Amino acid sequence: MVGSAITRQLSLSNDVEIITCDRGKVDLVNQSQVLDFFHKNRIDEVYLAAAKVGGIQANNNYPADFIYENLMIEANIIHSAHLNDVQKLLFLGSSCIYPKFAAQPMQETALMTGTLEETNEPYAIAKIAGIKLIESYNRQYGRDYRSVMPTNLYGVNDNFHSENSHVIPALLRRFHEAKINQLPQVIAWGTGRAMREFLYVDDMAAASIFVMNLDKKIYDKYTEPMLSHINIGTGVDRSIKELTETIAKVVGYTGEIVWDSSKPDGTPRKLMDVNRLKSLGWQYSIGLEQGLKQTYDWFLDNQESFRK
Repeated sequence: MVGSAITRQLSLSNDVEIITCDRGKVDLVNQSQVLDFFHKNRIDEVYLAAAKVGGIQANNNYPADFIYENLMIEANIIHSAHLNDVQKLLFLGSSCIYPKFAAQPMQETALMTGTLEETNEPYAIAKIAGIKLIESYNRQYGRDYRSVMPTNLYGVNDNFHSENSHVIPALLRRFHEAKINQLPQVIAWGTGRAMREFLYVDDMAAASIFVMNLDKKIYDKYTEPMLSHINIGTGVDRSIKELTETIAKVVGYTGEIVWDSSKPDGTPRKLMDVNRLKSLGWQYSIGLEQGLKQTYDWFLDNQESFRK
């Protein structure tokens, strides 16, 4: 989802040759394949958007897969970029790097100041390791590698798998199927009280390119060698209950929403402090309801791909 959005944004420029690397071409967990890819291509900049991602259920069911695959992907790509003298790289992390009970909104300085949310700790640790890989190559080799930490993302090309998707695609599909099948009610996980922030993926792509293109002196002015990541988000959150009701409205589902409080809520609140990014001159442009409508329209056009 994120990689395709960045590719769409970059393709608007006439002076960029885009080289993509999908799982069908290269197994990013395989070090020799990644090295071979870098050897064969003349690469100036890398946007490291590849990752194994999923919602609470997927993280709970496959913790070993989440930590292993994400560690290997980022280590292989960052090290291969360095060995092939790629000077500029942008690593995309996640807001789950912050402690479960971090002060809200979460500032970049909250990193590694407390215990992580247990449901996605393996994934979060892998992403923290990615930040530290970036900083270590900068410190030891003088690279210009940067990190951005997006809030919860959604949009075109999202994963709508019935079991392993994030909250927005999961709910969009659930309400859609309930509407089509005329079901009287839809079950939603948790209490609905947890607070979350959401960013449309095209905004995330624009912010990533913005940060990558910042003059190094400006980037260095707003970051530190061992605290160099930048939050990307809207700075606005809402309850899962409000999100769920908005999705039902967008889909056109009019039945009852029933909350299963035996299911986990996850972190009570996750709101990014985006003052650093705003100070640098960027802020989001696509509101939640508009983004949900665009995502649902895309789902309707591509639902044959989501039969599982």
